[in-house]
Amino acid sequence: MPDMPPTETNAIQDRLPRTTNSVEDTMALGARIAQGLSPGAVVALYGDLGTGKTHFVKGVAQGLGLPPAEVRSPTFTILAVHDDGDRPLYHFDAYRVQTPDEFVELGFETYVHGDGLTCIEWAGRVADLLPADTVPLQFHHVAPSTRRITLGAPDSSSSEDDR
Repeated sequence: MPDMPPTETNAIQDRLPRTTNSVEDTMALGARIAQGLSPGAVVALYGDLGTGKTHFVKGVAQGLGLPPAEVRSPTFTILAVHDDGDRPLYHFDAYRVQTPDEFVELGFETYVHGDGLTCIEWAGRVADLLPADTVPLQFHHVAPSTRRITLGAPDSSSSEDDR
């Protein structure tokens, strides 16, 4: 696990692993975690399609005082900036990124070192660009409305298309 400042370590480790049983549970977890993260934090989200990554980010938005309904998967735009809350939320989706250079061209480093919170779906596609103190979260589909969220990035032997 990467070295995280104590506040961020506690904000995450005290809440994970967690099984959520609804979209609302997943969003509530995102909101609680967001409140414990400092400005400039980066959260890398790993998991297959439909495992709750975007709903988690909706919860993060809510935790930052942003309307969760405005958060959508930015798959086609790659980046959505939400800056009308307590602090900005930079929501990246690397699903369609062909190379890490494409991510850099979007100004990724400017956002990551900014004063907001950065969430990156499909983070495995840009793993080499992630700061050392990135908070890695894995999302697992357990049942139709049940998800398991754990701390840590997938290892290189993972079969996910998210490496």
